[in-house]
Amino acid sequence: MQNDASPAPNPRRWLILFAVMAAGIMGPIDGSVVNVALPTIGRVFNVDLNTVGWVSMAYLLVLGSLILTYGRLGDMYGFRRVLLTGIVIFTIASGICALAPNIWVLIVFRAVQAIGAGMFMAMGPAIITSVFPPYERGRALGTNGMIIAVGLALGPTLGGFLVTVAGWEAIFTINIPIGIISYIMCRQVVPESRDLKPQQFDLIGAAMGFISLSAFLLAGSYGEEWGWTSPATLVLSVVFLVGGWLFLRWEKRVQEPMLDLTLFHNKVFSAANFAALMNFMSQYALVFLLPFYLQQILNYTAGHTGLILTASPLVVLMLAPVSGALSDRLGTRWLAFTGQAIVSLALFLMVGLKVTSRAFDIIWRLCLFGLGTGIFQSPNNSAVMGSVPRHRLGIGSGVLATVRNVGMVLGIAVSSGVFTWQRSAKLVAWGPGSATAAFMAGMKSAFLVGAILAAAGAIASLVRSDNFPPGEH
Repeated sequence: MQNDASPAPNPRRWLILFAVMAAGIMGPIDGSVVNVALPTIGRVFNVDLNTVGWVSMAYLLVLGSLILTYGRLGDMYGFRRVLLTGIVIFTIASGICALAPNIWVLIVFRAVQAIGAGMFMAMGPAIITSVFPPYERGRALGTNGMIIAVGLALGPTLGGFLVTVAGWEAIFTINIPIGIISYIMCRQVVPESRDLKPQQFDLIGAAMGFISLSAFLLAGSYGEEWGWTSPATLVLSVVFLVGGWLFLRWEKRVQEPMLDLTLFHNKVFSAANFAALMNFMSQYALVFLLPFYLQQILNYTAGHTGLILTASPLVVLMLAPVSGALSDRLGTRWLAFTGQAIVSLALFLMVGLKVTSRAFDIIWRLCLFGLGTGIFQSPNNSAVMGSVPRHRLGIGSGVLATVRNVGMVLGIAVSSGVFTWQRSAKLVAWGPGSATAAFMAGMKSAFLVGAILAAAGAIASLVRSDNFPPGEH
């Protein structure tokens, strides 16, 4: 299964890409910018850490649970309509967040923000794939990936600056002018979808998917805090397993499913999505544990830690468009394999970090990790979107975005579980005076598991084909 015959390239395709990127950068920025402001928000509303944490969790939970649904809506009603609706919802919700009179209003409208963000984040790759010819698809998706890396890298720094200069409200009000400008640009240049056929929306499938994904993301995010065998975690796990099983059974039976399961019959689509899952799991094992190591073991400040952690996304920023363009010429398979192999090597080298390591020792390993991620992501995304027929581009884009969110949560859950297990075991074996050594043992075990996950993704990239449609290479 591959992309249907493409129409002539859209002459405004690079302008369309710029407009989509202008909207798309708001999602990753908003996912990371708020974390810096959480302590301030907690003090302003006089709430504890667990309560204020829901300002971030509500956004991530709704975002991860609904992106699959937006992909289907895009195929039904047109990518442009869903994109513009998302920008409007996100911008209005941002303004209400800034005016929130209490923490609960803020949490509710953070969830509404996520509804809008999911719409434009899910539509981006679908719109890009629909307007670019196959020989430019990798370069275009790589350029779009660059803006996501910019957003993730810029978020914490921008959040700290805005909170210091203008207060916590500014992290939301800044979205209003960006939202208005991106709406005008997208309305002007993004084309209407053509040849849309009347279809039924799979409401039951959407509800089942939302419930099971929400249960999974919630259990994965709070399992460590609540305990993996606590009643709440076990109930959520059962809801996920039963809900997921019912969802798959329903999707096989319904005539117009929300998730077209036949897409997974394609080896390229399945293998590339699995590789993406492994990449994000290994990436977030690093993202989650490294700040604790830098601040608790090496005693760096939060500011110093933030500067060190920008090394990896900066390398991704520089490489994403290059690797995407290379994949248009060389194919996606070997580039994706090479990138994942480098990610695995970087995580393996992270095991060599010590209590006496210097900043340079960490930065060069992070740069190596960013090198692998930058080489991998654009070709892999191009492989996924290139293996999807044009009338299913929305679903393909939604699956890719869902895999990213699930990988983030799973990566944190697995790494924190391995870390806690190993640290606790070493504390019992070595005694209470070995807290630092036990921490290092736990962290190294988690990084080793991350290296194995990345290696599994590299193998998945290697065993698939490039899947070039006739005349595409």
